[in-house]
Amino acid sequence: MIRRFIRSVSACGRIAVLGAMLPVAGVSALSCTAYAQDAEMSREGLALHNQILALQQQVSALKQQMASSGESGSTLAPPSSTPATSSSGSNDLTAQLLDRVSTLEQQQRDMRGELDQQVNSLQQQVATLSKQLADAQFAAQNSGGGSVSAAAPAKTAEAAPSTPDALLAAGKAALQKRDYTTAHDNAEAALKNARGSFKVDAQFLLAQSLAGQKQFRQSAIAYYDAYRQSPKSARAPDALLGVTASLLAMGDKKPACQALAKLKQEFPSPAERVSHAAAIYTARGGCS
Repeated sequence: MIRRFIRSVSACGRIAVLGAMLPVAGVSALSCTAYAQDAEMSREGLALHNQILALQQQVSALKQQMASSGESGSTLAPPSSTPATSSSGSNDLTAQLLDRVSTLEQQQRDMRGELDQQVNSLQQQVATLSKQLADAQFAAQNSGGGSVSAAAPAKTAEAAPSTPDALLAAGKAALQKRDYTTAHDNAEAALKNARGSFKVDAQFLLAQSLAGQKQFRQSAIAYYDAYRQSPKSARAPDALLGVTASLLAMGDKKPACQALAKLKQEFPSPAERVSHAAAIYTARGGCS
């Protein structure tokens, strides 16, 4: 019986530890209070158990005494009125002791019942708080994610470039990130309204985005259109280099060499960067 009582107390201790581990305000205090109450009831239960054992030993001793008296009476004369009175008193004491044992056992059962109720109540409170915490976290994550996702399209729409220079800036930034599709879209949008140098830059950006997507035939045409729009501009040598690189990528070495020859003819003293690239393409195409 006492072992079952102790197991109940141990179970409550485990629940109290569980409450202390939960990240919810108030659970640790509740668990500690319940555990202290359980410890107090455990000491009272042990004291009651010791009293029961002592009373049971007294009852056993009285029974043995009565049995010994009965055996002696079988060999001697019938007992007088005085022994009878003693036997009657012993029986009354035995009945009182048994009643006391029964009362203590009932008290112990009542205490165990109360302890079980407290353990169940604590378990229910822990489960309720855990569910509330999980629901709150789920709601916070969903509401936060929804607000971010809802705000993102609005921010994108506000930041979308519309003027030729803004489109060119966005396209060049996308090109550096190797986002060739976005660069291509921005270049085409800029070409619709671009004028002068903006138009040449937009055409050159379009050619670069096509080359990045490995659409070399289209990029060669786009590079040549950039050269043709302003054959004397600073973009012209780079445009002819782009034509050469696109043709070499397709394996068309002869027209690539022709583009290099035009570059040398039109710009006999190009920048060092252009001259270095032309030398590399000359060797790659086997140009004379």
